[in-house]
Amino acid sequence: MTSKKALWESIFMRLAVAAGLAMTLSLPASAQSLRMTIDASKTGAPITPLIYGQFTENANSNFYHGGLWAEMLEDRKFYYPITDTPPAAQTAQGRGRPAPFSPWRPIGGDGVVAMDLQRAYSGQQSARIALDPAVPHGIAQNGLAVLRGKQYTGRIVLASDVAVDVSLIWGPAPQQRQTLKIAGAGNAYRTFPLAFTSAADSSDATIEILATGRGSFNIGAISLMPADNIHGWRADSVRALQEIGPTNIRYGGNFISDYDWSKGVGDPDRRPSTFDFAWKQMDTNDVGTDEILALTKLLNAEPYMNVNAGFGDAKSAAEWLEYVNGATTTPMGKLRAANGHPEPYKVKWWNIGNEMYGPWQLGQMQIEQYAIKHNLFAQAMRKVDPSITIVGVGATPEEMGTTRAAASYGTSIVEFGSAQDWDSVMLSKDAANFDDLSEHLYPKGNQAFDAAQGKFVGIEESQADHARRLPNRVKMTVEAWQEYEKRFPNLDMKKIQIALDEWRPGDPGGSRSPMFSALSSAEALNEISRNSEWFALSDFTHLTGLVSGRTETTILPIGRMFELYRHHFGSIPVAVTGNAPQRELQGTLNVDKPKVSSGSDTYPLDVAAAWTADRKLLTVAVVNPTDSEQRISIAFKGVTFAGGGKLLRLVAPQGPPPAQASGQPPRQPETTIVQAPLSQIGGELVVPKQSISIYELPAH
Repeated sequence: MTSKKALWESIFMRLAVAAGLAMTLSLPASAQSLRMTIDASKTGAPITPLIYGQFTENANSNFYHGGLWAEMLEDRKFYYPITDTPPAAQTAQGRGRPAPFSPWRPIGGDGVVAMDLQRAYSGQQSARIALDPAVPHGIAQNGLAVLRGKQYTGRIVLASDVAVDVSLIWGPAPQQRQTLKIAGAGNAYRTFPLAFTSAADSSDATIEILATGRGSFNIGAISLMPADNIHGWRADSVRALQEIGPTNIRYGGNFISDYDWSKGVGDPDRRPSTFDFAWKQMDTNDVGTDEILALTKLLNAEPYMNVNAGFGDAKSAAEWLEYVNGATTTPMGKLRAANGHPEPYKVKWWNIGNEMYGPWQLGQMQIEQYAIKHNLFAQAMRKVDPSITIVGVGATPEEMGTTRAAASYGTSIVEFGSAQDWDSVMLSKDAANFDDLSEHLYPKGNQAFDAAQGKFVGIEESQADHARRLPNRVKMTVEAWQEYEKRFPNLDMKKIQIALDEWRPGDPGGSRSPMFSALSSAEALNEISRNSEWFALSDFTHLTGLVSGRTETTILPIGRMFELYRHHFGSIPVAVTGNAPQRELQGTLNVDKPKVSSGSDTYPLDVAAAWTADRKLLTVAVVNPTDSEQRISIAFKGVTFAGGGKLLRLVAPQGPPPAQASGQPPRQPETTIVQAPLSQIGGELVVPKQSISIYELPAH
């Protein structure tokens, strides 16, 4: 090595270390025991880009309550009665759920507000305010987050013979508010625009609606959003999700089993708020079919719709499909056009039902009965649009044994081909009426199934072992498909693929790293890529879990991980071998442990490799889930490199969250993908603790 080259590499190494990177340099490998070989001539089936999908539903704070939807007001159509009970005496439910009571408080004393059942604008009731000639009466809602200089727009629906003042208040002083005076509403409901600009930051701003006079006035609905919202979605969240680049979005989940899609279309102020019995909360129905499809278009993501096979019926599912895909000459297509969307959406992917095997699912039924129901749905939907791809509800023995379905069916150890093997029944009775089967993976946190005790027991395990639980579930699902391939020789199980449309790591607990979900999920993506021939798509749970922030969106480590793989990992899997098989975890075969552990033979690292579609780049993903730096020697076969290359790395957030101005909500620490050019290929990799790295290597 020349002195000039040595000096250059020394300088570059110092820069890389300062950036949190470890370079691929030609260092002696003989002192290291961990080795791997990447044979670029051995390739697998192409990886579908749909593995980078996300799952979401109208639940908790996914859309509302500070989520992706831009609406700032809770219960804006007055589903709950407005009472005189002080808010401090009421108890919220937590987990991002709104409390089961009105967030509005009356102004003017007891009895000022009554719920008008006769003149309801939306749903069952509207707010009627009794007036006084001398004292302002009305309602207010606090706890709003606003930013200095930011504009907020909205509307209010009023029936009033007196002028009504609508104010946005960001502080206690009289000048710390902006008031709009609305007159001329009259006895019939009319909609009036709202526009405010906050002069300060506040995490506890208030919207106030007041009037004086005689008689009463009614409020039918009110809405307030940041003015830069995009079709009702938060602009900052849309930009963040566009960076991440989800390839498909599944809209469904538990809430879908009592969801009436028809209540989520049309004028959003007229849509009735309803009670979601799955999540035990009110749903304003502000996010419905047209809104979710507007979001998928903004994100350039394939929409994947989940129909109600719980309390719903085949007729309603077929009508929803017609609303989405039907021509304007059809009844539902005509309704869609009347709602401002004349062109059919042409949604290809449709999922019939959600987790219908589970006792938590509304409308759950035994598999023998559900098999009949699925066929009725599929036949009705294919009459509307025979071109759609139908995904049926699936559950392997592992899913049946690791969820509360085990208690429902009387066993956690489900035998293939038994009456409890949901997938076997679906394959034997319904295979002509679906294209793929859904699978859901939610491994348990810090637990393993003890066959002797017949139950899951608590265990202590390292973060690296705990991270392996999720990819192990992926491997078990693949092993199940391989078993079904033997049991159903008349079916092509590589065409009836796995739609892995809900998955995430088990609860990591308070002691786990903020990188844990990203590390475990990266290993799961590696496992999917190693078994690419079996997967139609995958959707992580959940879309809104990729980002955080009430007024300014921050991309979390799990979001950056998806961004890293989505934009930098290849699509043609390549063989990786090593000298250190993954360690076997505690558990029971076919309940929470596969026959062969997931992962590459590079313990404790997990490595996957893939060509880009044009075979101009060989990409190598290396996950280090441990709390210590790891070293591994790397060799290549079947490839000639063109020189150069790039390293992209995701590491844990460093330092405290960014400082916020007084009054602003706290923000999560930033997570970024750092990158640097590679000076040389081969030799030894130095992999920092709790990191995810992708190497892009140009080839001839």
